[in-house]
Amino acid sequence: MSERKKILLIDDEKGFSVMLKLNLESSEQYEVLIENDSRNGLEAALNFKPDLILLDVIMPHLEGPDVARKIEDNPQLHKVPIIFLTAMLTFREMVENNGSIGGRPFIAKPSDIEIIVNTIEQHLNG
Repeated sequence: MSERKKILLIDDEKGFSVMLKLNLESSEQYEVLIENDSRNGLEAALNFKPDLILLDVIMPHLEGPDVARKIEDNPQLHKVPIIFLTAMLTFREMVENNGSIGGRPFIAKPSDIEIIVNTIEQHLNG
């Protein structure tokens, strides 16, 4: 079996984070680290060295786009794909925009685990 891909989940919703981690890890394809405080997102990424980052858009302290900029500006992390998670847009809007807003991939919350996994795989292999 191939090595599990490392996913960093930065989201302030603890319940959502734990459920998503359990769902992703149950496939045995992923190892997921949760960071619920966006201010620690960059440090968590540097320490965990993820293959992909799932990043909530609206969070207290630092919003997702600000965290994404810090990660993308870091030479060790700038190539790590980032997928935004947001409850601000619906699944229908996600489909209508081909899963991209402002040139960034995103997943509407809530979404079925299959959609999340498909989006992860698309960006891990893309």
